[in-house]
Amino acid sequence: MVDGVTRADPMGVLRRRTSEKWRTYPEDVLPMFVAEMDYPLAPAITAALREAIEVGDTGYVDPHDTGAAEAFARFAARTWDWSPSPERMGWTTDVSVVIVESLRRLIEPGDGVIITPPVYPPFFTLIPEAGGTVVEVPLLDGGNAYALDLDGIDAALARGARAVLLCNPHNPVGLVHGRQELVELSRVVDRHGASVVSDEIHAPLTHRRERFTPYLSVSDEARHHGITAASGSKAFNLAGLKTAMFVAGSDRMTGLIRSLPEEVLFRTGLFGLIATRAGFAHGQDWLRGTLAAIEDNVALLERELATKLPTVRLRHPQATYLAWLDLSALGWGEDPAQYALEHARVALGNGPQFGTQGAGYARMNLACAPETVVEAVDRLAAAAG
Repeated sequence: MVDGVTRADPMGVLRRRTSEKWRTYPEDVLPMFVAEMDYPLAPAITAALREAIEVGDTGYVDPHDTGAAEAFARFAARTWDWSPSPERMGWTTDVSVVIVESLRRLIEPGDGVIITPPVYPPFFTLIPEAGGTVVEVPLLDGGNAYALDLDGIDAALARGARAVLLCNPHNPVGLVHGRQELVELSRVVDRHGASVVSDEIHAPLTHRRERFTPYLSVSDEARHHGITAASGSKAFNLAGLKTAMFVAGSDRMTGLIRSLPEEVLFRTGLFGLIATRAGFAHGQDWLRGTLAAIEDNVALLERELATKLPTVRLRHPQATYLAWLDLSALGWGEDPAQYALEHARVALGNGPQFGTQGAGYARMNLACAPETVVEAVDRLAAAAG
C-alpha cells in the first residue's frame, strides 16, 4: 500500500499464481476476465492464515464458532448501519450454494425465478439446479443508468413467478440499488407472497461516494420474505477458500437456515472462515486502499478510452472492480471479447454470457495495476486500427 492506495503485485509474482485467471491463457494474453484481484492479501488475512498453517489448523470447521459471523455483523454495522444478528446466519461453501440451497426451500419444482439481465452468468444455471425456471426481467436501460424494472417484476410475479434472485450490487453493470427502489421491490414481492434471495457478494466493494443498502434492512416485508447471500470472497479475494454465509432477518428465514442438512455447513472451508473473520474484523484499512485503487483505475480507464478509443463507452460503475464496456461501435460483433482475445490478446468477460442484453459488450476486471489498464487499452486500440 502506498499513500493509502493498495498496489497490485508485480507481474512476475502474478504469473506464479495457479488460479483460473493466470492459467487459462498463454502468457502473451493479458487476463482481465474472471473476478480475481491482482492485489496482495490484506495483511491481517495473511497473518491469520500463516498462524493457522504454523499450528496445523487444517481440520473441519467448528459449527459453534461465531467469530466470523460476529465480525461480519460489526462490519455491516460500521459500514452500512445494518446490524444483522450472528444467530441468524449460517455458513457454506460459496454464494452459489447459498442461492441454490435457499431457492430449493423457497420454491416448488418448476416455479419461475426472476433474474434481471445483463447479470452474473451462473444465475442462468443456478435456478434450474434449484429446480426452478428462469424468468428474465431485464434491467431498464436509460442510456446513462440502469434500474430495476419494478413493473416488469410485478407482472412476472402476477403470471406465477415465485421468487426474485437479486444481484445487489449488480454484476456486471456495477449498479447499487437505491433504498427506495428496494423498499418498492419488497412491497411488490410481498403483495404476491413471493421471496427474494439477494446476492450481496460485491457489497463491501461499493465505491466510496455511493451508499449500499442491504435488502434485509429496508422493510419488515423484506426481512420476512428475503434471505441474503454474503461473503468476503470478492472484497478480500478469497474465492478459492470457499466460504460464504446465509443471512436472515426473520424467524421464518432463520428456520430455513436451521433446516439445512449438516453437510451444507461442513462444506465450508476452515481457511475461508479464518480469512473471512480476519478480513471483516481487521481488513478495513486494506479495503479502503483497495477501493481507492479501483476507483483510480476507473478514472484512468475513462481517460484512456476518451483519448484512444472514443467510440467505446464505459458504463460507469457505482460498485465492484468490474467495468461494463459497450464496444458495439467497433464493429467486433455480438461478442467483442472474442475478437479482443484473438486480435488484441486481451481476455475480457464475454458480454453475451450475461444475457442477450450483453451483445456488443464486454466486462473488464480493473482490480489490477494501472499499467495493466493502459496496456489493455493500447492493445484494444491497436486492434481497432
